[in-house]
Amino acid sequence: MTDRSAPPRPVADPTTDVLEAPQVMSARDRLAVALLLASTFVVILNETIMGVALPRLMDDLAITASTAQWLTTAFLLTMAVVIPVTGFFLQRTTTRAAFVTAMGLFSLGTLVSAVSPGFEVLLAGRVVQAMGTAVMLPLLMTTVMTVTPPASRGRTMGNISIVISVAPALGPTISGLILSVLDWRWMFGLVLPIALAALALGARRLPNVSEPRWARVDVPSILLSAVAFGGLVLGMSRIGEVAQGGVRPVTGGALVAGAAALTLFVARQLRLQRTDDALLDLRTFRSRTFAVGVGIMAVMMMSLFGVIIMLPIYAQDVLGVDTLRTGLMLLPGGLLMGLLAPVVGRAYDRVGPRPLLVPGTVLVSAATWGMALLLGVDASPWLLVALHMTMSAGLALVFTPLFTSALGSVPPQRYSHGSAVIGTVQQVAGAAGTALFVTILTATMAGLAADGASDAVATAGGVRAAFLVGAVITLPAIVAAFAVRPAPAGAAVPAHH
Repeated sequence: MTDRSAPPRPVADPTTDVLEAPQVMSARDRLAVALLLASTFVVILNETIMGVALPRLMDDLAITASTAQWLTTAFLLTMAVVIPVTGFFLQRTTTRAAFVTAMGLFSLGTLVSAVSPGFEVLLAGRVVQAMGTAVMLPLLMTTVMTVTPPASRGRTMGNISIVISVAPALGPTISGLILSVLDWRWMFGLVLPIALAALALGARRLPNVSEPRWARVDVPSILLSAVAFGGLVLGMSRIGEVAQGGVRPVTGGALVAGAAALTLFVARQLRLQRTDDALLDLRTFRSRTFAVGVGIMAVMMMSLFGVIIMLPIYAQDVLGVDTLRTGLMLLPGGLLMGLLAPVVGRAYDRVGPRPLLVPGTVLVSAATWGMALLLGVDASPWLLVALHMTMSAGLALVFTPLFTSALGSVPPQRYSHGSAVIGTVQQVAGAAGTALFVTILTATMAGLAADGASDAVATAGGVRAAFLVGAVITLPAIVAAFAVRPAPAGAAVPAHH
């Protein structure tokens, strides 16, 4: 039966075998995007919701800090392992089936976490949650690029930027609010009805906006991908737990194994993509805009995740701010990103990426330099809020142009692979940023403490040293921003057979 709310889909030109890109979004496509946006926001929120809760969990479950950290590490690790497979998975299945799989796994993981009697069950719930989360973001981005007219992609990608940037930023605030009045299990119990409602609505109403096609399963690529990205994220996540004497064997071994497997994985994908059988098609990097965009995004995600973990440490251990107030101090920045994202999206449709990316990267760099130079033991909490808001404004100017121009510069048949590459790089870069900032913090604190500094002075010095390295890393991103070009105005969509 024909969907009367949708304009007729154009047919393939027999001489070119392509379809014209859509000029207007149909009602069913708008429903698909809206449902995917709301669902992705809910699942991404859980990526950072545990950070503030770890001290409470350590007390309630009688576990050490290094054990509790696995609730975050395992989530990131699972994401890094699953996301590279999503490019292949999204090609083989319908939009609705992919959504039901993702939200079904996330809902199951949330239920398990909400009723968990101890650490082991809670950890299992977090892993299942992460499996669903890993599918949602590439599904959302692939769907948006498929159904959105090129002339209005910036506006729609602005909404995706809200999900990607605001949800992780709001995680600590929401968990702080919940923990101030309720048991930690309510962090999952309050999310579960929302997840189940989204699952039921999607299973009933979500339209299939893409057509699945056959793709060969390459088991060696899946195994290499798991070892490569899982090893890198595990190794980098564990660096922060390393004793002062040096890298533990498990950490070094994970990094070496990850790097070796990544080399083999890339070589295998380059060979398989000649016959369109790659698990992750790396021909997306033939677009200079995509390659540069992914590089800038990696730097921005390192900065974002580094700041998310450093600022609460600084606020609580140096300024003496409690958990709830720490979460509230980060709230204005998250809200600012959410308010700016649609505005930036509309601006992108008018002016393209460069006029937004350049000032955005400058603001992120300036904020990080400010954190490195100004956050001492007696700094005002309002200075921290102002610097975080400045960084948030810069990230809002960066994310939408990067996603839109990067994905828009690759052929439409590789949208799912481009989305998977972006998701994978986000996870690896987030883990790298966290590892880098925590390692510098730990090393600097140890040196200052050995010289007789108080805990507050040592922590402040460690935080500033971490931000200083982060600030230096942001400088190449400003230069690279000048190399990002607008995506083609109209992309042709290959016809399915």
